[in-house]
Amino acid sequence: MRRPPLLPCLLSGIMLLLSACTKPEGEDLNSIAAELCRYIPDHELLESSKDYMTEDFYALLDTMFHLPEHEAMDHEWLHYFVTGNGGTIADFEVDSVVLTDASHALAHITVRQMWEDSTYAEGEDAVEKHLMSMQKEGGRWRIADFDGHKQDCVRHIAIWRREEAMRQAIADYLVADIASHYTPGQVSVPVLMLVETEDDGTDSLHIWGDFWVFNYDIAGDTLKTVSGGNHSGCMTLAKGDGGQLRVARFEQTDDGAAFAPSARRIFGPHYDIYQSIHSNEDIREAVRREQLQQYVLQHGLRVKYYQDFGWDAVAL
Repeated sequence: MRRPPLLPCLLSGIMLLLSACTKPEGEDLNSIAAELCRYIPDHELLESSKDYMTEDFYALLDTMFHLPEHEAMDHEWLHYFVTGNGGTIADFEVDSVVLTDASHALAHITVRQMWEDSTYAEGEDAVEKHLMSMQKEGGRWRIADFDGHKQDCVRHIAIWRREEAMRQAIADYLVADIASHYTPGQVSVPVLMLVETEDDGTDSLHIWGDFWVFNYDIAGDTLKTVSGGNHSGCMTLAKGDGGQLRVARFEQTDDGAAFAPSARRIFGPHYDIYQSIHSNEDIREAVRREQLQQYVLQHGLRVKYYQDFGWDAVAL
């Protein structure tokens, strides 16, 4: 009996080996990807998603979802990974899964928007294509990324941390150098309303803002205003010896009749925005209340209200 040619046998063996590498035995990647789609964030990050995402991807998303609400909502992609912001439900369909190596794969997904009666929405945004990265971690496949949002999280968290460092430097300065000139209270809580931030390309930042300081005494469950005032202008922040930001210069608006001319000079092209904030008491009180809420939570104060002299207490 003639033996088959050696080359075809070798090629056949190589093809079988490649097939075994690209299609892990016992793993239906399409079904696995379909299961993972159930844990893609939709307005919220499910706690159960932790078991279906890689450790680093879940940690990044968890950090983003727990930023202060006004920060997180600046990034709609965080709450709407797929369309569906109009009362529809995202219906996922896995088109294909491409295995890139033994522990990484890319799932191509079609998402259709479905109404509660199971009919599909129509229109330009009713059908979308998405890409889900999958990684085998701890012996099971997990979501490693979705439409490149992992890098979005890294970038925005870095921006947020820098802004928090900037806000903390401004708050520390207002408490130490400004509030100390007023009648003291038990706590000093500044209010920061930022108008514009510019990076001059060096290690310095220029921040224009409407800044307030308030000193309070704590009476039961209420912060009672003792003293305070407004200090608008432009702060220049620089890095200190330890690398932390500090206020190196503060150019303030003048009082009385000189206020408007000095504000126009200091704020320049940002003056109209500043004036719209500065002249609106409702905006100021809303920001004050929000930042007081954060302060109370951060410092574990058992207070529920704040109250200016002669005015009713305001619930926090």
